[in-house]
Amino acid sequence: MKKIAILGSTGSIGNSTLSICESFPDRYRPIALAAGQNLDAAFEQCHRWRPRVISIATEELAAQLQSRLKAAGITGIEVVYGSAGTVRVATLPEVDFVVSAIVGVAGLEATYAAVKAGKTIGLANKECLVAAGELIMDAAKEHNVALLPIDSEHNAVHQCMRGGTPAEVRQIWLTASGGPFRSTPLADFEHITPAQALKHPTWVMGQRITIDSATMMNKGFEVIEACRLFSLPPAQVRTTIHPQSTVHSLVEFVDGSILAQISVTDMRLPILYALAYPERVNAPADSGLRFDLAALSQLDFSQPDFARFPCLRLAYEAAETGGEACIALNAADEVAVAAFLAPDPAQAIPFLGIPRTIEQVLMQTSSRHPASITEVLEADLAARACAREVISRQFTGVLR
Repeated sequence: MKKIAILGSTGSIGNSTLSICESFPDRYRPIALAAGQNLDAAFEQCHRWRPRVISIATEELAAQLQSRLKAAGITGIEVVYGSAGTVRVATLPEVDFVVSAIVGVAGLEATYAAVKAGKTIGLANKECLVAAGELIMDAAKEHNVALLPIDSEHNAVHQCMRGGTPAEVRQIWLTASGGPFRSTPLADFEHITPAQALKHPTWVMGQRITIDSATMMNKGFEVIEACRLFSLPPAQVRTTIHPQSTVHSLVEFVDGSILAQISVTDMRLPILYALAYPERVNAPADSGLRFDLAALSQLDFSQPDFARFPCLRLAYEAAETGGEACIALNAADEVAVAAFLAPDPAQAIPFLGIPRTIEQVLMQTSSRHPASITEVLEADLAARACAREVISRQFTGVLR
């Protein structure tokens, strides 16, 4: 029985992880949860799973949750809050496996603490490796910790890598759906609206990651992650547009052989793979995880166009530089995406304002390599401030 901590238990990855625990109750039990600000969902998870510890965003929410648990007659659950609470969840001594799924740098400190505590990590938080990958990978080596990717692309690479040694890998290929604009005329990009950008053709995701998919910044983050997870230079991490999203990644070996991982587009599968590793668990016929070979009737691949997707170019450049460039890339993107999605169109930036903002921030960013998580977070704050200043100077009042 593996005892699981879930950082981001109320999000899509958290709920998918709990679904796996529901399907395999003899194998996996969630005993520590970090639930963010969703009080109702946190209460329901306490009611269903009776974790030993649950963390919620603020002291006020923690008090409300404690009151609701008491009124419901639910006892024996330690309620904590804030970043210290999330670290408590991630480092609980009884925990065997930590699912890191908090969006943004909010999950960074707890994930780093879990690595230093020797926990096996199922990593679904891109920002951890993008912003602090050098520190996290060094800590994982020092403490002999396995970092098992849950992102479908990196999980696919991990599976394919089992077919050879790292020295036998020529390059890896991360597939991308291309988002909703892979065929949109470039002249129309200046007029793309949030409603259009939020219509992803394959996946149902949160707003930021959906916009990142439309700009292909999401794939750029994955390039940086892959460089760090698999100890490869950016030149050996390739991207390809694959609209069917059935091949999740490919690994090309030095002898010319290529292994591809193919599965349903369901995040429960990479989560199950990570939880079970190095075993594989039998997925019942009614699980929805079996793949229909008829879906392979057509497979299309094409090279991404950096003119169409400048965010991908910027990510490759940041990957080459490393250090604060990667931190700034993530921070500026988050600020720019929020500005694009601003409720008041008069205060919002255009779609192409996202890469323009990021590029301006990167031009003002040093190539230093932070030596601690504190320095990473300081660089993150500085990049966000720079992004807001760029937006204020260049885009405020611009209508789409």
